[in-house]
Amino acid sequence: MKVFGIILIALVGIAIIVGLSVVGSYNGLVGKQQGVDAAWAQVLNQYQRRADLVPNLVKTVQGSANFEKSTLEAVVNARASVGKVNIDASKAPADAATLQKFQEAQGQFSSALSRLLVVSENYPDLKASAGFRDLQTQLEGTENRIAVERGRFNEVVKDYNILVRRFPAVLFAGIFGFSPRPYFQSDVGAEKAPEINFDFGGKSAPANGQ
Repeated sequence: MKVFGIILIALVGIAIIVGLSVVGSYNGLVGKQQGVDAAWAQVLNQYQRRADLVPNLVKTVQGSANFEKSTLEAVVNARASVGKVNIDASKAPADAATLQKFQEAQGQFSSALSRLLVVSENYPDLKASAGFRDLQTQLEGTENRIAVERGRFNEVVKDYNILVRRFPAVLFAGIFGFSPRPYFQSDVGAEKAPEINFDFGGKSAPANGQ
């Protein structure tokens, strides 16, 4: 009986230690996951901020005589395509395919906006507009904020993924629904300088906004 009691006490002690370890790891995973979702929300806030600037940008550009219609339509269509991507704003994507689809749509939107700003250089009246310059500055600032928030998101996801794979959390993370989260990837071609190809329907770019 004495030996049995010692064994029982030892088993209870081990169970308590294991239990505390599980609880501590679980709480740590919850905290890290909340951090990932919070970082994701900040990324979406900046993307939404950019999208909200577009209606005013389109209105301003439309006031410029003979502005390249296809460029303007590309921005409007790209913005609409972003809205069609079904994404949960309350929590970060759990699979790489969903995040990639979202990133591709946002990348097309970025490209359309970049082209519009490049083409606008050929319209002196547009460049001289204080309203357009203000919108251009806001867009450039928002692009920088997006890049910053994406970087922060990847850092938070890295910390979370490390914890998910670390012992002892790795033993039960999957049971409780904690799985590694995907990162934002570098945009395709981001390592190369963009090639600007002006397309004015076979016509030369207007020299004076006419």
